[in-house]
Amino acid sequence: MQTGEVIPGKGISSVNCSRPGARSNTIAGILGGSLPKLTTDQMEAVNKAKKYAMEQSIKMVLMKQTLAHQQQQMASQRTQVQRQQALALMCRVYVGSISFELKEDTIRQSFLPFGPIKSINMSWDPVTQKHKGFAFVEYEIPEAAQLALEQMNGVMIGGRNIKVVGRPSNMPQAQTVIDEIQEEAKNYNRIYVASIHPDLTEEDIKSVFEAFGPIIYCKLAQGSSAHKHKGYGFIEYETTQAANEAIASMNLFDLGGQFLRVGRAITPPNALMGPSSGSSIMPTAAAVAAAAATAKIQAMDAVASNAVALGLTKLPNNPPITTPSMPYIPPPGVAIPQLTKPVASQPVIPPPTVITPTAISMVNSSSQQEAIKRAQEAQLKQQEELQKKLLDQNEPQTLQQQENMSIKGQNARHLVMQKLMRKVDSRVVILRNMVGPDDVDESLQEEIQEECSKFGGVERVIIYNEKQSEDDDDNVVVKIFVEFAQTREAESARDALNGRYFAGRKVRASLYDQTLFDHSDFSG
Repeated sequence: MQTGEVIPGKGISSVNCSRPGARSNTIAGILGGSLPKLTTDQMEAVNKAKKYAMEQSIKMVLMKQTLAHQQQQMASQRTQVQRQQALALMCRVYVGSISFELKEDTIRQSFLPFGPIKSINMSWDPVTQKHKGFAFVEYEIPEAAQLALEQMNGVMIGGRNIKVVGRPSNMPQAQTVIDEIQEEAKNYNRIYVASIHPDLTEEDIKSVFEAFGPIIYCKLAQGSSAHKHKGYGFIEYETTQAANEAIASMNLFDLGGQFLRVGRAITPPNALMGPSSGSSIMPTAAAVAAAAATAKIQAMDAVASNAVALGLTKLPNNPPITTPSMPYIPPPGVAIPQLTKPVASQPVIPPPTVITPTAISMVNSSSQQEAIKRAQEAQLKQQEELQKKLLDQNEPQTLQQQENMSIKGQNARHLVMQKLMRKVDSRVVILRNMVGPDDVDESLQEEIQEECSKFGGVERVIIYNEKQSEDDDDNVVVKIFVEFAQTREAESARDALNGRYFAGRKVRASLYDQTLFDHSDFSG
């Protein structure tokens, strides 16, 4: 007998019979009735919708893989540019204390035995029509510059002992890259051999150097023709001991009338590309399969979330979602795959190509369009930031940019001439004829620092005794260098101290070349 109101959706189990209105765990119980059976056309439409949804999910996963791969490529390009700049700095040396009578040809002949020279830049004084006593020598390879640093510092040329040091870097981050490159070079037992006679071959060099141990390879730098070399090469031994013995025994060894220059290789064979990290390109089949599996999991998570929202505790057993057959797709490249509108026939997904990502048209996907638009804007912003970091907007930093810098028009030429002739600010004042060699004592430096502190902050005071002749030790000139914190302070000190009398001597004060002072070159 009916004792209460009939409520649709009441369960038929013994538990639910005593609770009118209890919800069933079935979809029919939730909706209050049984679902109508789908027609053939409706089933076909549902399958097409599932198929299209799966295709779009796969495409979105592939797009994410492409963006990730593109970021890896950008990081690799950034590393390559940094290494290129670091290697360029490693190829340069500073040569100071050069006699004013020497010419560029003399410097070239002195430094040529260590390796091929790319350029020599001697400072030029337009007033005296002479160089300023220092130069920058740039080699083609870092090993040549390293050998010049080790073997040319303190060598007497033209009556003066030259000073050879590494060129300071205006990029602080370069030193970290240089240390990384040199650390990688320690994994190889390579040596660098220069000043090789033109008539000697690789077999000749190998036969001479294999006496110290087994050689993995011996390679001379190829010259302009197949039968000529550039006069230098690399040899790699199996053991570190063999490499060290070859350097100690063969450096300055007379081979064929030329003294060999042998040193340790400070760069690995793949210095520009960096250490190998394995192939980062995912095979085509693996990329598609990974995208399909990810899309399937995302679909299952979405269905589970909807079921929880509806209050389902147990999902119906639906047939598994089949992944549509995919055509051949190359591995993710540097472009975002374009999404196509669904069609009745089997869709074809365009492969990723090296193009600029374009807007993606999607049906009933405004949120996805906004997400893709934000991703594209973030990508463009990242590229702009990378370009700003890699290339200075004002002046060229890399050697290639400096070499390929074009000068167009009269105004541009005038601007370049002004930049070449621009005055370099100096914070160093040199005091001449202030004291004699006998007047130098421990308190002199403190007295000078106290007196110069009236004009500004004094960072350093250096008292330098310069011999005027190698044979006469008594002929010494005392130079006093005072480095201030700012240029205007140095100029004020120069103007105040120049012409002042100190202990019966008339002081000559002037600004000293900042570049020479930074390289500890006090011969100017």
